[in-house]
Amino acid sequence: MTETRRDLPQLLGEARRWFEEGLLADLAGGGVPAVTPPQVQLFAALDKDGTTVSELARRMGVTRQTVHQAVHALVAAGLLEQVPDPASARQRLIRRTAEGRHAHDRARRALDRLEARLAERIGADAVAALRAALEAPWGEPPTGPVSRRSPR
Repeated sequence: MTETRRDLPQLLGEARRWFEEGLLADLAGGGVPAVTPPQVQLFAALDKDGTTVSELARRMGVTRQTVHQAVHALVAAGLLEQVPDPASARQRLIRRTAEGRHAHDRARRALDRLEARLAERIGADAVAALRAALEAPWGEPPTGPVSRRSPR
């Protein structure tokens, strides 16, 4: 019986889910209102002083409607608020409330603990190598057929 090699995007997705599940469990255990993985992604994409819906949609690679839905749920949970954008009378900024800042700080600490737990399981060198590979500039994605040789 031969094993099939799993695709790198599949492995990256599983790794992301490992972190998301650990993060969501920590947040729930800490009394943070229930959030979904897409809401966590939106929360992480926010600038400290607020971000427009259009910019959030661009950063997340989703539609403005998708962002609006997630924002609405997070506003209802008391984690986000909408305020006028001082740079544009037509736009509003989405930013964290005091409770949202508390949840964001808790999430940051939880992610640090999860990364330490991963280092215990697979080794600090493996985690450092993974981080280095993911932080390296990959360049723009190919726009046509992918050749075996990389352009110089």
